Amino acid sequence: MREMTCLECPRGCQLMIDEGTLEVTGNSCPKGEAFARSEITNPMRVLTTTVVIRSRNEKMLPVRTQDPIPKSSMAAAMNYIKNVRVKAPVEVGDIIVSDLADTGVPLIATKRVSE
Repeated sequence: MREMTCLECPRGCQLMIDEGTLEVTGNSCPKGEAFARSEITNPMRVLTTTVVIRSRNEKMLPVRTQDPIPKSSMAAAMNYIKNVRVKAPVEVGDIIVSDLADTGVPLIATKRVSE
């Protein structure tokens, strides 16, 4: 059995997961069951970080993945991101990298930066 706290809602249910059968107990809603199974079989995370931007007023641009990516791809994603350079202007939601670390998930800007 594996114990974890559900992160899908503010309730923070304490889940127990049988790793053999993927049976989940302790969840108050269906989201907890789906979360626990995903955490056991293929944990996913939204990656939030910054990239270098060429602008008069800003040096770094906050970015995030548009959707969660496999936790196992985080190191490769960060290794790629450290070499990304962006030129202003940038709008919120602009795609900075179209397919981050072969995950099929875009990296997007989370802040507007004018020149």
